Amino acid sequence: MSNEALGRRLVGLQFVLLALIALLAAPAFVRGTAATAAWALLAAALLLAAWALSVNRPGNFNIRPTPKPGARLVRSGPYRWLRHPMYSSLLLAGMAALVGADLALRPGLGAAWLALLAVLWAKSGLEERWLAAQHADYAAYRRQTRRFLPWLL
Repeated sequence: MSNEALGRRLVGLQFVLLALIALLAAPAFVRGTAATAAWALLAAALLLAAWALSVNRPGNFNIRPTPKPGARLVRSGPYRWLRHPMYSSLLLAGMAALVGADLALRPGLGAAWLALLAVLWAKSGLEERWLAAQHADYAAYRRQTRRFLPWLL
């Protein structure tokens, strides 16, 4: 399988897992029984996504791991610390779902979240190879930042 095909499949898996996580967690959020911490994590996820979008304008990024031709390497905003803040925001939203969901659903949500982490890890790995080929200074940027969590991961 080509890297392009793998990238498309990873995007598909990402959306299936996000939909599953949202469907499992939605009842607790709709009923208003989700913990305050879950709402805080969800707000943090939305703020991080909005911040990333504000510095990496549409047309510069791609939902697939293949960088768009001529796209610039963004190093401002959350990209100062994270190479993939949009993926981080998805993981934060998934964590919000896990924390906020009914107890009986948490094991399934935990498994779906771990699967999402694996998919985003693989997808970001592909993306980083292509970014390194497109941007001569990507290796230096990679050494200065973390993939998903500042100062940790």
